[in-house]
Amino acid sequence: MNYETSIRTDAAGYPVESDGNAGRRRALIIGALVLVAAIAIAFFMFRGGDKPAAGAEQNKAPAPSVTVVVPGRQPVARTVSATGTLAARREMPVGVVGEGGMVTRVLVEPGAWVGAGQVLAVVERSVQAQQAASLQAQIGVARANARLAEQELARAQQLVSRGFISKADVDRRIATRDQTLAQVRVAEAQYRESLNRNARLDIRAPAAGLVLTRAVEPGQVIGGASGTLFRIAMGGQMELRAQLSEADLATVGVGSRATVTPVGSTRSFSGEVWQVAPVIDPQSRQGIARVALTYDPALRPGGFAQAEIVTGRMDAPLLPESAVMSSDTSHYVYVVGPDNKVQRREVKTGQVTDAGVTILAGLSGNEQVVLSAGAFLNPGETVRPTRAAARR
Repeated sequence: MNYETSIRTDAAGYPVESDGNAGRRRALIIGALVLVAAIAIAFFMFRGGDKPAAGAEQNKAPAPSVTVVVPGRQPVARTVSATGTLAARREMPVGVVGEGGMVTRVLVEPGAWVGAGQVLAVVERSVQAQQAASLQAQIGVARANARLAEQELARAQQLVSRGFISKADVDRRIATRDQTLAQVRVAEAQYRESLNRNARLDIRAPAAGLVLTRAVEPGQVIGGASGTLFRIAMGGQMELRAQLSEADLATVGVGSRATVTPVGSTRSFSGEVWQVAPVIDPQSRQGIARVALTYDPALRPGGFAQAEIVTGRMDAPLLPESAVMSSDTSHYVYVVGPDNKVQRREVKTGQVTDAGVTILAGLSGNEQVVLSAGAFLNPGETVRPTRAAARR
């Protein structure tokens, strides 16, 4: 029996599937898509589950490396800080010594160096000069009288042996001669007194030094009540009168070295304490340590200055400035403990020099102190310390 299968074709002659075959094919495609979607969902869910593991792996990242220093203990200078006023070490006020008069010339200006006895100002002396000339003339008169008396005495001594005059006449002539010689000495003394009095009209420097101030001008009439006309720093020597608390003053002695820095200047000057006040001001509870300084134009009397006075030596840790940090109330450093965890340690600092910062309290010197980058660390954080040599 022959069966004929009818196959449908389209307009171009190609076979066309039946409705049943098309449905099965569509079902297979839909199932494949659903399977792919399920696999993709499972994949993304699996990746999402791996995230905590990735975070845990991140927490196990290497700890940051920091450079640490073990400062130890070394001899450092013990100092006290002070402020005070600059002044002449020995200030000499110069005024009128003689009777005074009108000033005709002033020969120096502030800042000039003068020698002992140098004339600073000249006072008009025309009247005094005439008086001196009169006294000098009187010396000539007295000397002439003395010569005449001497000659008369010589003639009398020749005549007394011949009996022409008596011994009493000779004695009178001797007395006259002695009297005229005394008058010569009186006249000479009066003349010298006049010269010395005229010399005192000039205002002179009592000693060599630096002129600090001038308070007189030509044409000014001066006298004993004129007060100070010039102020001179003897030898140009300066000092700082440092104000110290009662406790600090007790640690300072004569000969202590000091470094003085005038306010507004970057220069520092070396000096030493030459006198410590024997008394304490009962109001301020402070005393004065006087620091001797050699002359320099930057040291102006009346100016303000700071001083660091060395009172002794001690053994203390010394750290670079980068290792010491500050808060509003204190100074602190970061120390790496045996477990490599960072600890914050409060410290008390002392003198700061080019060598570093002196640590007075808070460290024994055997700790591992973070050298730098402390601002980026937190207490309790684990680090990998790399040791560096301590600065000396």
